[in-house]
This record gives sequence, structure tokens and C-alpha cells, in this order.
Amino acid sequence: MARIGSRPVARRPRQGTRLRYSRKSGKARAFRRARTELFAVLALVAGMIAASGLPRIATADERIEGTVVRIVDGDTFYLSGVDARIRLWGVDAPERGAPGGAEATRALAEIAADRRISCKHVDTDRYGRIVGQCFLPSGEDVAALMIGRGAAREHFRYSSGYYSVHSLITRTER
Repeated sequence: MARIGSRPVARRPRQGTRLRYSRKSGKARAFRRARTELFAVLALVAGMIAASGLPRIATADERIEGTVVRIVDGDTFYLSGVDARIRLWGVDAPERGAPGGAEATRALAEIAADRRISCKHVDTDRYGRIVGQCFLPSGEDVAALMIGRGAAREHFRYSSGYYSVHSLITRTER
């Protein structure tokens, strides 16, 4: 405190400085206690989520296997034991309501419905779908079969011509 003559006068803090509570201040102690309790609760919740068995999210290059239980459209389906939808990598098929969509959905159903499929997780798209390169037990690539039937087109932006090169190699081997 400053003094004016013999009287003490409270000083105002300089502009731009923050008021700080002393360590013994009740407000500061309550804030620290609340912060510590919040972190403890967050750690407990994180541990419970990790141990609860919530669906796993596949990581890149992981193999996902299961039986196709539902066909969504010409390039998307569900596998048993996997909560996320699987989207075929490197192909673009018409959506269900679009022209050619019903035919593409039917073609994928003929190829994969109720069959065991093995997918290599390539990416996860903006809709949370697992983008995978999927194979039948015989080793045939599901996307290549869809392109071969004319039910889907190669999506060059993502495949970089993989299926074009793949089909050329297959044709020359025959």
C-alpha cells in the first residue's frame, strides 16, 4: 500500500496486469481442487471407454474379415462383426437412387452377398466409412469384378490407374 501523508491508500493495479489470487486464497484453492477432480473424472471415463469393448476403428493396412451382411449400394456394404460401413477402394458406382444404381447394387449383391470377404483397410473417408480393397476367398478383387461387369467405373483419383494396369496384365496372361 502506498501512503499519502500518514494515511495508507490502496493502489490500483497497473493497466494490463492481471489480478492474481494468493495461494491461500479460497477461490484459487477451490479452482485447483475442481481442476484436479475434472482431470480425474476425465481419466476415469477414458479408461472406461477403453475397457468397455466399444467397436474398434480399423487402422491403415489392417485386414478386416467377415461375411457380407448388407449391401448399401454398388460400392458400399456391411461386414459381420464390423460396425462401420465398408466402401470399395478405387471404384465409383452409381448411388442407389441414381440411374444405374439398382443394377450396380444388384451386381455387388451377386458378387459378395452372404460371402466371406477379406478387406485391406486403405483409408477412412469423410463419412466414417472404412475404405478397403476387398477380396473373395478365391483371391478375386471385388472392385475389379464390379468394373469388369460394367457396374462400376475405376475412380482414378484414388486408384491411380491400378485397375487399368491390373486388367492389362490379366489380359496378357491369358
